[in-house]
Amino acid sequence: MIRWLLFTLLLGSLLASAIGVVMLRHESRQLFSTLQRAQAERDQAQVEWSRLQLEQAWLAEAGRIEREAREQLGMDRPPRVGILVEGP
Repeated sequence: MIRWLLFTLLLGSLLASAIGVVMLRHESRQLFSTLQRAQAERDQAQVEWSRLQLEQAWLAEAGRIEREAREQLGMDRPPRVGILVEGP
C-alpha cells in the first residue's frame, strides 16, 4: 500500500515538473521572440537616427544656405563698401 502511495506521489511530481518545464520553455520562447522584435525596432530606430543626423548636417551646411538664399529669395552679396573713419 505504501509503495503504491509513494509511486503515485512520485508519478504526480514527475508530471508536475514536466508540465512546469514545458510552460517555462514556452514562456522563454515568447520572451526571446519579444526580445528579437525589440532589437529589430532598435536597429530600425538607429538607422533612422543616422539618416536624420546626415540630413541635418546637409541642411545646416553654410554654402547650401547661401545658395538657397540666392536662388529662392533672389539675394546677392552687397557690394564692398569702404568705411572711412576721420580722425580728430
